[in-house]
Amino acid sequence: MISDVFQEDIEEIISSPEIRWDDMKDASVLVTGATGLIGSALVYALSSASAKHWLRMNIRAHGRNIVKGAALAKDCGAAFISSDIREPISKQALPTKIDYIFHCASITKSAEMVAKPVDVITTAVNGTSNILELAVERHCKSVVFLSSMEVYGQLDKEEVTESDLGALDLTDSRSSYPESKRLCEALCTAYAAQYKVPVKSARLAQTFGAGTPNDDTRVFAQFARSAISGTNIELYTEGKSKGNYCYTSDTIRALMAIALKGKDGEAYNVANPKTSMTIRDMANLVACEVCGGRIEVVVKIPEDIAKRGYAPDAGYSLNVDKLKALGWIPQYGLSDMYRRTIADWLQNSK
Repeated sequence: MISDVFQEDIEEIISSPEIRWDDMKDASVLVTGATGLIGSALVYALSSASAKHWLRMNIRAHGRNIVKGAALAKDCGAAFISSDIREPISKQALPTKIDYIFHCASITKSAEMVAKPVDVITTAVNGTSNILELAVERHCKSVVFLSSMEVYGQLDKEEVTESDLGALDLTDSRSSYPESKRLCEALCTAYAAQYKVPVKSARLAQTFGAGTPNDDTRVFAQFARSAISGTNIELYTEGKSKGNYCYTSDTIRALMAIALKGKDGEAYNVANPKTSMTIRDMANLVACEVCGGRIEVVVKIPEDIAKRGYAPDAGYSLNVDKLKALGWIPQYGLSDMYRRTIADWLQNSK
């Protein structure tokens, strides 16, 4: 079910003056990872924009979850394609012309990065290779690869730009995620240079908002569930790592700006710098600002912490000057991100 908050987000996206929707008239669009948070929000936004602006877009949504895919197709009218992204997508399932590709498919659960690192790497690398080959074959106008801020690794800097790069521990299976994202970005750069594929990389901060599944296992979702239940927030680390965040609709607007106005072969950070804070500070924000002091923050470090796949501590904020130069401005801070996520969950639980 689409909540009122999620519908407001979609309306905000499709009414955004900085998005050149007319550029997508009669366009064929492929969204991979379409049953995930960002992929599904993209499909909803594209479908709604097509209807509002009379764009007649041909939207293909790709993913593995057939049940979610069927619901997405019913709600949005997009044709759903179910297959493993590690294999080339059936040519019969795709239109002859593909103008835009948003490659969102990825394994993002931290526990799987530790338990199934081979799957993480092959899904990222083989999937991206298949998409780039498709972009060559179908002469795409623009391709956006969804990367991650984790590509930066460990950096001793307060602010990180797209030209920075830090160390990764290749003996840690958890590095399967950021290292595969790095390789995928290298593939994008290579295809842009050798085959002139108009591909851009979006290095996303942690994204959440209306539309986020209420069983999400990430830290922000645990905090939101504590806010709803009125129970204390339990931290499983000291919470010293600094996080970077972005609201879902802000991220979708960023992806559209990158697709339509971004420079080929380049990467763009996607974050709201005002949300950058430590995990502990975010927990206190939820307890004090969102819950009005009705709950507290307690630290309980579990014995099996190594198996939980938490990312190494980070201490930097993402610089988004390149993205702002495309006309993008984030709208939502962390308090509003939590309030809108919680409102979405509560309405969908009725």
